[in-house]
Amino acid sequence: MKESASNEPKRYHLRTYGCQMNEHDSERLAGLLESDGYQPTDSADDADVVLLNTCCIRENADNKLYGALGNLKTLKESNPDLQIMVGGCLAQKDRDLIQQRAGHVDVVFGTHNVHRALELLESSKVGGPVMEIWEEAMAADADAFPSALPARRKTDYAAWLTIQIGCDNSCAFCIVPSVRGAEISRPVDAIVEEAQRLAADGVTEITLLGQNVNSYGRDLALAARREGEDIRIRPMFGELLTKVGEVEGIRRVRFTSPHPKDMTPDVFKAMSDVEAVVPHLHFPLQSGSDTILSAMHRGYTAERYLSKLAQARSTIDDLAVSTDIIVGFPGETDDDFAATLEVAAAAEFDSAYTFVFSPRAGTEAADMTERFCDPQVVRDRYARLRTVIERSALARYSDRIGRTEDVVVEGPSKKDPTVLTGRTAQNKLVHFASQPIKAGTFANVEITDAAHQYLLGEFVEITARPTHRTRLDVVAV
Repeated sequence: MKESASNEPKRYHLRTYGCQMNEHDSERLAGLLESDGYQPTDSADDADVVLLNTCCIRENADNKLYGALGNLKTLKESNPDLQIMVGGCLAQKDRDLIQQRAGHVDVVFGTHNVHRALELLESSKVGGPVMEIWEEAMAADADAFPSALPARRKTDYAAWLTIQIGCDNSCAFCIVPSVRGAEISRPVDAIVEEAQRLAADGVTEITLLGQNVNSYGRDLALAARREGEDIRIRPMFGELLTKVGEVEGIRRVRFTSPHPKDMTPDVFKAMSDVEAVVPHLHFPLQSGSDTILSAMHRGYTAERYLSKLAQARSTIDDLAVSTDIIVGFPGETDDDFAATLEVAAAAEFDSAYTFVFSPRAGTEAADMTERFCDPQVVRDRYARLRTVIERSALARYSDRIGRTEDVVVEGPSKKDPTVLTGRTAQNKLVHFASQPIKAGTFANVEITDAAHQYLLGEFVEITARPTHRTRLDVVAV
């Protein structure tokens, strides 16, 4: 248990749930706390502040949060000075329900006011529990973008870079538009300038973040037209990829996540022409049934999806493709699921995030209760889908055997510290034996074997050494 002492540094414990956007928000929250003198700790027992950055995409996210808050109640009873903060998507959705269910929480804030976390913390110390939820981000407020805040990055050599917040789509299963708001694109110059600052700090890999990255810039073009400029209303993501990919010192540019309905040929061309833009495309399918895709409001058919995927592969050399697929969406029949299996087999994905449908209150699909699928049927379908995905993944990974891959070293394996792990440009994990090498180093590794989720290889040589400074990790769960 933490003992108070006037000369002790203030400490914070940060737990992150959810997607890359949440991870990036947590890096900024950690940066804010450290700018105020706090130091990180791996244990809530040693903390002055415990911050839970939440997700609400799936039902068990609620269970994780309220379970964690229940455990923290006991801790706070023994340490009344402990401050507990809850932020992120579930806070945006549940709002005052969090403090109703867990009265020991001091601060609740949402997705649009991350930059106010310190101010809210100080207010709670003076006036008691605080809840502040903004309904939307302020387009004119640069601080509303996580990348505008000081960061404590999870890794030294790689960084998230937010290009857009919010989502204008209306997918029937997704709560994100409700908790992240409408799409707001960050100005191109601000993005490129941050990429340059990151490169100067030793970052060699950048991942561009947005809820729907390839619709980036459409709102900027619309605003320009309203100001009298003669400009076509269109996404500008291909142009942005090119500009960021040309920043000196950046060796890899990734992005997540695009939407198939908004994918345009100029993005594929940028991925092909700009050396730093990696040959990896995360391309969410969700379902292979046109009936289910229509019910989901996805805006494309299976044929259209496969056509764009074929265009991507014909344009981008040696492209790896990952995807998302939901099993058991309300109303899914055997024929609908058979169509998903057929499309998944035809697409030959390198990997897939597969999910059983989880109803989220506030979404259209959550109200389709009379069409919910039988849980046992869904479990059987899920297992069959995994068989198809793993078959194509093993084939795609096995194609790498005998090649020499350029990998960026991530560190020692969790299971065997004598083995290093690295990641290829195609986002494939590689395990190889070697003497210790600093994370962020680029090395050539000859691939000797493959499974459906990783590659095995033999170290050949170092091709580039990192120049970054060492940092501590943000706690993530």
